[in-house]
Amino acid sequence: MKINSFTRNLAVIFAIFIGLYPLLYLGTVIRDHGLLQTKSQEILHSLLWETAFYIHISAGGFALLTGWLQFNPKRRNRYLKFHRVLGRCYAGAVALSGIAGLYIAFFATGGLISAMGFGTLALCWLFTDMMAFKTAVQRQIDEHRRWMIINYSLTFAAVTLRIWLPLFLAVLHFDFIPAYRAIAWLCWVPNLLLALWIIRGKQERQLAG
Repeated sequence: MKINSFTRNLAVIFAIFIGLYPLLYLGTVIRDHGLLQTKSQEILHSLLWETAFYIHISAGGFALLTGWLQFNPKRRNRYLKFHRVLGRCYAGAVALSGIAGLYIAFFATGGLISAMGFGTLALCWLFTDMMAFKTAVQRQIDEHRRWMIINYSLTFAAVTLRIWLPLFLAVLHFDFIPAYRAIAWLCWVPNLLLALWIIRGKQERQLAG
């Protein structure tokens, strides 16, 4: 499967917009809006939860903002040193955000189903990040690219979550809790399947060529 330029550019726009979204949390007003209004005051005033939350959104936002830059072959080949430095920064950001995300998943709105969805996402995100970094260090370039496609599809869950949520609430008229439980899985499982489909298409074209 090939991604056309319009779809690719739209994904980049979403990545930049949502990647910058954590800046809104630097203020105090944001606590009364968005997903944070579903949290109890006990959680919101927990220093450990708050620290993990800010690490998760800040490092995750950086990964979302920078990851798409790594997939352009012309830019990658022309600025290989920059590609490697940015790749290390990306891998570190995913590791920080993934560990923090795994912790805050235990407190996800919607209980066990949501916690399992976001917790599994965090584990998959961390594992694919480790494999992408490992294969890069070992110069297994084709494998590295495949792991990066998978990993960034999971990074992109930050975008798809914010697409699914208004669709469920405003269009399908779901109540928030059942919608959020479903989106805890929908925000990343279809992304993962799409990434595997893209990888399979690339492999088929290589074999045909």
